[in-house]
Amino acid sequence: MAKTEKRVSASSGRSSQSRTSFRRTESRDHLLDVALEQYPNILMVYRTFADKKPVILFDMQEQRIYAYPYKDFRDDMNARSRAILKEQYERAQTDGKIVVFVRDNVKEKLVSFSLDNH
Repeated sequence: MAKTEKRVSASSGRSSQSRTSFRRTESRDHLLDVALEQYPNILMVYRTFADKKPVILFDMQEQRIYAYPYKDFRDDMNARSRAILKEQYERAQTDGKIVVFVRDNVKEKLVSFSLDNH
């Protein structure tokens, strides 16, 4: 039930973060907390479609979990996001992880995480 990694938006080895970077990390941490709260439900949905190796989306406002075929989900993204998702998805498959997106329509955020598949 652990996340695979947490990206820090620091361009140098300095330990201080800008105010904007801190807010971004704080927002991302909140969405990770939401994903972890829903983890048992996410696993249940993922396992229902595990043979298709889906991408999971949790919509905060709807409080619903969706399983999408990877290619369909990827094709709805812009080129930059597709490239990022491709790398994350391939790594997740290799490591036995699930790619989970958390969407917050109120704050207009869509963030992905790779979570353990057990």
